[in-house]
Amino acid sequence: MSTSSKIGWGVVALLALAIAAVSAGIYASQPLDDLAEGSEVARTYAEGSTFLRSALYVHIVSACAALVLGPAQFSQRLRRRFTATHRVMGRIYAVSVVVGALSGLVIAPSNSAGAIGTAGFGLLGALWLGTVILAVRAARRRDLARHQAWMIRNYSLTFAAVTLRLWLIVLIVIYMALGAENDDEAFASAYLWVPFLCWVPNIVFAEWWVRQRGLPAVARPR
Repeated sequence: MSTSSKIGWGVVALLALAIAAVSAGIYASQPLDDLAEGSEVARTYAEGSTFLRSALYVHIVSACAALVLGPAQFSQRLRRRFTATHRVMGRIYAVSVVVGALSGLVIAPSNSAGAIGTAGFGLLGALWLGTVILAVRAARRRDLARHQAWMIRNYSLTFAAVTLRLWLIVLIVIYMALGAENDDEAFASAYLWVPFLCWVPNIVFAEWWVRQRGLPAVARPR
């Protein structure tokens, strides 16, 4: 792995760890009802059923686990020198993604962005689930190139948890500069973009990177 790749993955790992720690910390520090007093996102789920609230917490835990475990799976040293560890971590990662995707599909219709959010987050959940299934299938067939390609695509979707928050910051600043009356108005406007913006550029970049590395491009699954 080149120096630039190591730096890039280092940045990815640090961002993933930071967002996972902050997200888990926020929801672990206070009851959902208390968080709802200052957050439109939390309020949406706090007003839902016990099943919906439980699905939210399951999604947070599983998505954070996948977010943190993912970068290590791309380490050549881990794959070559600690193959068994790589496989165990890979299984945990895959289970985390499956649980995170299914719980994400449950909570998607209750998001605060309405129909746009349901479509964007719902499609994200479906693709997140589909790509990890294809990655696992390829690994079981010993098709390591195809496995790596699908894992790159899958982690780009996992990383949506990070890019969602980065895009929110950028968009809130833009809306405030354009004259939004307050932070709440700027956030509401920004949140309408992120259901798609958080993952579409990621998957486009992932596919470009897959092709640059000479890995199998998207094709009909075999």
